[in-house]
Amino acid sequence: MTRMRLPLKDTPRAYGKVTRALHWSIAALVLWQFMTMILKVAFGVSPRESAIVGSHGPVGTAVFILIVIRVIWAFVNAGRRPAHGRGIIGIAAKAGHGILYLVMLIVPLAALSRAFGSGRGFSPFGFPLFPTREEPIAWMVGFGDAVHGELGWVFGVLLIGHIAMVGLHEAMWKDGTLAKMAGKKALRDG
Repeated sequence: MTRMRLPLKDTPRAYGKVTRALHWSIAALVLWQFMTMILKVAFGVSPRESAIVGSHGPVGTAVFILIVIRVIWAFVNAGRRPAHGRGIIGIAAKAGHGILYLVMLIVPLAALSRAFGSGRGFSPFGFPLFPTREEPIAWMVGFGDAVHGELGWVFGVLLIGHIAMVGLHEAMWKDGTLAKMAGKKALRDG
């Protein structure tokens, strides 16, 4: 049996190693983020009481960095990525992915805005991003408070829809969508 090598960059048949690594790393970290917030909301666990809940800010910063890298990598690979399909399904898939990317950028930006505006300073993983200041910036805190949490839960609903659509592609259309991101079948079948 000939073993197919997964390329570094995307191809029309499958996503490459970098895209897959970014996708699954972000997926794992976002799952962690939702777990920390479910602990906080459902059980009233505060960041001071739990290192797990306290990791939300630093891990969110890492997610944001990976998302920015992923967006840049998507532009680098434009034109050679697998197609989303034709007709209304393809348009819906592109729109859905666009909305996911947009929300993945806005949610952490709102949190960073709130952190900066609070004046408390912010040092994820011990690296200072913002120094402590005397005066908070009210509009930045207000924006973060209004957007981060609520849009984060909307993001969760969008992710459930994303996963459901992959299931639909696999069960109903049998078009190898999951294999393009997770398996090697797309490489062998092309």
